[in-house]
Amino acid sequence: MFDIRSIRENPEAFDQGLRRRGLAAQSVHLLELDSGRRSLLTELQQLQSRRNDASREIGGARKAGRDASGLMEEVAAIKDRMAAIESRERELAAGLEAMLAAIPNLPAADVPDGRDERDNVELRRVGEVRTFDFTPRQHDEIGAELGMMDFERAAKLSGARFVILTGALARLERALASFMLDLQTREHGYIETNPPMLVRDTALFGTGQLPKFGDDLFRTVQGHWLIPTAEVPLTNIVADEILDEAALPIRRAALTACFRSEAGAAGKDTRGMIRQHQFYKVELVSIAHPDRSAEEHERMTSCAEEVLKRLGLPYRVVVLCAGDMGFSATKTYDIEVWLPGQGQFREISSCSNCGDFQARRMKARFRPQGEKNTRLVHTLNGSGLAVGRTLIAVLENYQQADGSVVVPEALRPYMGNLAVIRPDA
Repeated sequence: MFDIRSIRENPEAFDQGLRRRGLAAQSVHLLELDSGRRSLLTELQQLQSRRNDASREIGGARKAGRDASGLMEEVAAIKDRMAAIESRERELAAGLEAMLAAIPNLPAADVPDGRDERDNVELRRVGEVRTFDFTPRQHDEIGAELGMMDFERAAKLSGARFVILTGALARLERALASFMLDLQTREHGYIETNPPMLVRDTALFGTGQLPKFGDDLFRTVQGHWLIPTAEVPLTNIVADEILDEAALPIRRAALTACFRSEAGAAGKDTRGMIRQHQFYKVELVSIAHPDRSAEEHERMTSCAEEVLKRLGLPYRVVVLCAGDMGFSATKTYDIEVWLPGQGQFREISSCSNCGDFQARRMKARFRPQGEKNTRLVHTLNGSGLAVGRTLIAVLENYQQADGSVVVPEALRPYMGNLAVIRPDA
């Protein structure tokens, strides 16, 4: 969310940032609302001053025995006018806030220009893509042959975009999640956190999912929302707080179920586990000093990459162009893992620096040491990693011609030292 003062000070830069996002300029309309609201506030102050003067004059007239009826009528008229102005000012303020709340964050200066994913820029590739002496299968075929991945029974229970994992594949999903959490907390300094998975409107507003993306979420009849990612509760832990500068950065990691309606994904990835209504993810969140958030962004991305390195999964890192970034991000790196069954790279993590965009919505600040004034923190989030998609990558990259799947060495301690998953496992 934006401070209208910054738009007032540099409307051209604001509009240029929106154009890079593929959006129309909005500063003129925003500043018209702002100007109208400020004019009303000025008039309100003038009326308040005149009402105070008139009230004193009424007192003086009464003491002197003069007729004060005209002054009393004036005060009554001023009160009516002030009530009307206050009502109109609240209306303009609400309209201005609603407009500001619906505008995405502006891209950082070093974000490449572009309209969509075709304009994203590859930064690096890591790992060797395996050469198969057979035609590699996709994960759903592998899971079905193992007898441990059931979409039909899941659909009977819940409809499309759900799955039931059993046996060694259920354990593999649990092993992946435990491995990721252990790596991020024991080696990378993230604090393991178990947050609520039901949140209020304010939490989703704070991280930017509401009001614009409500259709992408699931809501309970009691009014709570199921989280689309642990970014929401983890980031909002510092909402409405003033932190000590020495406490920064705050790094948190959480394993949670995530719930998404996939409202805009009709016809996309209908096969298998790529895009589901319910999935598990290890989320990384950093609350950082604004002078060091760019450095924190690079660190977070490397922490997510390390999971794939330890698992021996080939991947690439791309920086998203301005037109492809998420609503709250000012810069995003996507990590895409190689899926031999699909013959392409697919997103497995998205690491974003949101600058002070979410912090302003959440009113999350810190007080620099030795200063009275406060500053907004910077917030960052990233997947470390999406557990289901990592399971897909393991199945496809470690599949064998006989239908079995080799367990990566890093996961074997979590799998009771199981080295190969077979149909009879």
